[in-house]
Order: sequence, then C-alpha cells, then structure tokens
Amino acid sequence: MNYEAVIGLEVHVQVRTNSKIFTRVAAGYGHAENTLTDPVILALPGALPVMNKAALDAIIKAGLLLGCEIAPVCKWDRKHYFYPDSPKNYQISQYDQPMCRGGAVEIELPGPARNVMGEHKKIPLTRIHLEEDVGKLNHGAAESLVDYNRAGTPLMEIVSEPAMHTAEEAFAFLTSLRATMVYGGISDCDMEKGQLRCDANISVRPTGQTTLGTKVELKNLNSISFVRDGIAHEIKRQIALLERGGTVEQETRDYDGQTGLSQSLRSKEMAHDYRYFPDPDLMPVKVDEAWKARLRAECPELPFEKQRRFAASHQLPYTLTSVLVWDKALADYFEEAASLAGPGRAQAVGNWIVNDLLRELGGAKLEVGQAKVRPAHVAALVQLVEAGTVLANAAKEIFIEMFATGETPEAIAGRRGLNAAPADAGELELWCRDAIAANAKALAEFKAGKDSAINAFKGPVMKAAKGKADPKLVDSTLRRLLAAS
Repeated sequence: MNYEAVIGLEVHVQVRTNSKIFTRVAAGYGHAENTLTDPVILALPGALPVMNKAALDAIIKAGLLLGCEIAPVCKWDRKHYFYPDSPKNYQISQYDQPMCRGGAVEIELPGPARNVMGEHKKIPLTRIHLEEDVGKLNHGAAESLVDYNRAGTPLMEIVSEPAMHTAEEAFAFLTSLRATMVYGGISDCDMEKGQLRCDANISVRPTGQTTLGTKVELKNLNSISFVRDGIAHEIKRQIALLERGGTVEQETRDYDGQTGLSQSLRSKEMAHDYRYFPDPDLMPVKVDEAWKARLRAECPELPFEKQRRFAASHQLPYTLTSVLVWDKALADYFEEAASLAGPGRAQAVGNWIVNDLLRELGGAKLEVGQAKVRPAHVAALVQLVEAGTVLANAAKEIFIEMFATGETPEAIAGRRGLNAAPADAGELELWCRDAIAANAKALAEFKAGKDSAINAFKGPVMKAAKGKADPKLVDSTLRRLLAAS
C-alpha cells in the first residue's frame, strides 16, 4: 500500500524588540541568569502588565508580509498551566481572537537539477498570534534550574494548515518563513538562541484517502535541517509501523538530530484544557487602517519577489538569483555593486559575489557586512576586466588581496604589476608552437577527438606569458595551430 504524509508546523518566532512584551525590562540573549527580570516577569503581587506597541507593530507587519487578514480588534487571554518556567502559572496569549488569520508562505521545491528552478507553491496558514515567551529550564545532573531572562519576550506563534506532504516541503517552508521575518526586521530567527523554534505534527494515510491519520507531534527540532530529517524519520517510522499491522498512537516524540533517532516523551490522549479566559488587566487592541498603512509602507520586497526582479531586470540566471536573494545583506551588496558597475555588467558582478566573495567569507567565517572588500571594489574590478586593463586570471589574484586588505583593485594591480600588457601576436604564436611541440601525447589525443586535451598546452603558454596572455586568445591561437598541424 502507498502512503501519503500530512504535515503541519507550529513555529514560534521571537520578536526583535528592545524591551519585553508587557514590561520595560530589556529583552536580550547571553546575559547572566535571571538578570532580565522585574516584578512583572516574576509575577510579584500588584505588578501589572503594560502593552509594548513595538511587539504589535511586528506581528501586524508579519501578517501583512504573509498576506494575512489583520483583525480589527484582538484581545488577550490567560492560558493556564502549572510549570516552573511560568511564575504566574499562566501565559498571556491570544485564543479566539488572534491578530492574524489566513495568509500563506510561498515555497520553492527542489528542481530536477540544482541549477534549475523548482515548483513554487503556497502553504496556507491558519493563524498568527502574539504571546509572551516563558523561562528556560537548565537541566543538570542532580537538579534543574530556571532562568527567567527569556520570560516575557514577545513571541509569535505561526500555525500552518496541515498542507505539506514531504520533509522537503517543511524545510522549504521554514527557509522561506525565516527569510521573510529577517527581511522584515521582525526577528533574527537564530535557532541556536531560541529565536525560532518549531514543532511538527505528522500523520500518514493511504494515498487517496481524505481523512487524516493519527498525528504525532515532534519536538526539540533545533535546526531547520533537523526539522527536515526528523520529519523524514517520523514518516518512515509510521509507515513501517502500519505495514507491520501496528497502530500509530497520538503522542509527543523527541527527535535527536545527532543520532537520527526519536523516542516517546508523553502520550496525548486528549487536548489540554488551558482554561482560557480574557485577561482582565489588558484592554483589547483596535487596529485601524492608518496603522496598517504605516506598516505596509515599511514592508520590504521579499526574496522570491526580488529573485523574479533580478531575473527580469538584470537577466541573471537561476544559479545566481537562487543564492543572492536569501541573505538580504548579500542581495543589497549585489544591487549596490551592479549599480556602480554600470549597465550590462550585473551578471559579471553576480559571478564575483557568488563564486569569489562567498568563498572568501566562508573561509574567514565572516558575514558580508564584515568584509573589507566593498561593492565599489567589485564594480571597479568588473570594469577593469571588461576594459582589458586586467586579465581574468590576474583579477582572481586581485580579488583575494582586495578581500584581505580592502585596497582598491587599481592600487593592487599597479603595485603588483598586474595591469595587462599582453605579448604581441608573434610572441603568443611562438609560445603556442613550443607548447604543442613539447607535448606529443596531448597532440595525438586532440587529433583523436579529445577536445579537453587542449588544456595541456594552455598551462605552458600562460607560464611563458607570465600570466598576462588573454585566455580567449590563447585558446583560439592553439586551435588554429592544432588544426593546421
């Protein structure tokens, strides 16, 4: 029997604000334990919550970016449960009147080849609501301690419809959602810092069946790759269980990304009764058109929109756009460099950024904003190569030194004598003849139809020219002489 998986995700995104959602105490990460607290966070008697408008701005902006319906009025509810991470023994959240309903996340599935665009589809959302984050339990060998620094940080819960069917779709969903939040300045979405957390609900059913199977919730998925791997593991586990004649039990499972294994945490016989009721200390929020219009004007161009524009206006191939657009800083770097380089040079600029800049950044473990080589440097190098002032092989050396020093390409070329002064045609032809005469084996292979054998001659020619021969001219000269030999 063939089976189909059905996947829904619940994603928690910490909103980037200076202070917490219901108090002026600072929000942050990496501080000494229990230093970002105050009477509101610790639920001391008489402490009352006060709404942080920046958190409301963020969720409304997120809803606008994702095409959600923004509620004209939303209220705050108390979600009751008893656990050490919540001093109040309830969490301020939104129950029946969330800020955002509907909307969708656009995703791209892998294409038939890595350099080919895949299928685009939109994964519908159920809702986005705002709530306060809770504290963090730190487990030791003999005790568990609570750090309330995270408690009270504004947190969005983004709930998808059960509309994904593969682990790759879930991976693409989170990748796209994360980029949207970062582009919008809503969150940094650093999973290592707990700024983006995801639970996956997974079930399987016979192909063609419309009713949902019994779902299993997968928790502790602390990287986007682990989300993909954990879902793939759970789908295989459920199918294998059914094929053995077993029954899938509704439960919560823990997935270990290091071992690739999961284990049951607890059964879920019924839904939790959180005894929601409206928070009496917080007034409902009204969102008028002027508020939405102000935030809509701040909404940026999103990655897929940018990718389509780069392809249309700059004629960039998918191999470049699919890399450039997912890091906003990198996309901005490209646009500045392409503008400075001038018309018709965008693809050359993109090639330098994707192939050379990213290689050097990766080796140095730097972000694009930390690079000494600036967009103006890349633009100038492209112009020098196009003008023939610097040859392509010399430009590679110049770029590496630009990255290390921040010098201009003109200065490096002048100091190191890398400005093009190619040999005349007579010298080049002599070097080509010498290279052919010195390698009878490569000559025979080329004559026998092995076109790549020509590369054996190019190295000696470039060495004789001290790197200043035009590679295209070397290739055409060699082919002419080989054809005549």
